[in-house]
Amino acid sequence: MKKLLSSALRCHRFLAHTRGGQMMVFVVFVFVGIMFTGCKKESKESFDTESQSMNSHADHSDGNVLDDYTGISFQTLWELQQARAHTAKYREIRNAIRDGYADISVVVPNMGYHYMKSSLVDGTFEFRKPEILVYNKEENGELRLVAVEYAVPINLSPNAAPAGFTGSADVWDRNTGFGLWLLHAWVWEFNPAGVFNPTNPLIHVH
Repeated sequence: MKKLLSSALRCHRFLAHTRGGQMMVFVVFVFVGIMFTGCKKESKESFDTESQSMNSHADHSDGNVLDDYTGISFQTLWELQQARAHTAKYREIRNAIRDGYADISVVVPNMGYHYMKSSLVDGTFEFRKPEILVYNKEENGELRLVAVEYAVPINLSPNAAPAGFTGSADVWDRNTGFGLWLLHAWVWEFNPAGVFNPTNPLIHVH
């Protein structure tokens, strides 16, 4: 467009000194105006197409449920994001089984199906390495990852809940039946009762 405008100006200087130059200058600038309008229209259409493409991608991408929780400190939210990122591959149940998570036959209403990696069950809390993965079973039988769960033996922390995520929002369950302190983090399925609440009213076990 800049080259076209420059050419038009050179044309103007030349034709201004020739017979009929004024008419030719008028024709040239009308032509430039038409081309400029066309370029603006093309630019706008390209922008609109790009915007629609981005919006379409956003509509079809998986949402991060952590964005829907409120009242969580920046540090805690970052740790939850890390837990989510490091368990993303376990959305495919075969990856979890391959990495040592096994079905422990614990199916709890408003929770789901529990898969534990026994080698991680020790006195150490690592938010990137949950001892348990919690799945829900879809009506078609497929398992969908909904939460991660942390497990610390009670005998290793008999008098108080383990140190978990930064802050005081953790909801540790002292489960004497399993001999474990248990903490859920609903990083894959939004929980209206809170990210650390043990049960989730949106989970209906099939």
